[in-house]
Amino acid sequence: MSIPPGLERLAGRWRGTNQLWLHGQDARVSETTMDVTLVAGDRFALLRYTWADEGEPQDGLLLAGANPETGAVWAAWVDSWHMGHSRMELGGVADDPDKLSLRGAYAAPPGPDWGWRIDLIPRDDGWRLVMYNITPDGVVEPAVEADYERRDD
Repeated sequence: MSIPPGLERLAGRWRGTNQLWLHGQDARVSETTMDVTLVAGDRFALLRYTWADEGEPQDGLLLAGANPETGAVWAAWVDSWHMGHSRMELGGVADDPDKLSLRGAYAAPPGPDWGWRIDLIPRDDGWRLVMYNITPDGVVEPAVEADYERRDD
């Protein structure tokens, strides 16, 4: 295993603005922080973040790795608001040099599962984290967007 392409340059401390969209509502905006650490002999990237929903502190983490021979990428994701007491397994292929895109799914009883996509998009001056809900019919809706810049502390 190794770090998914592009994530090594995200190592460090970040801050920014988080936007949460709930269906039919305006974005809920909060400050966010992110610490990206390379772990297990620099084979994996651990992304730990904080944000808030209506003033209530929230946090989460994403552990990501890649198979350098196949290009397959995987991640495990937990979030105090989005996932409750569950975790989501996500997968993808490192085939786009401009972003890392991971897909997973979550139960939505009594109906079929919904999809979830997380995009990590490095930029020259920072990076963007975008999360999407995907309906059972394949309609993609924005759920979270966070823009990060390096912290000075």
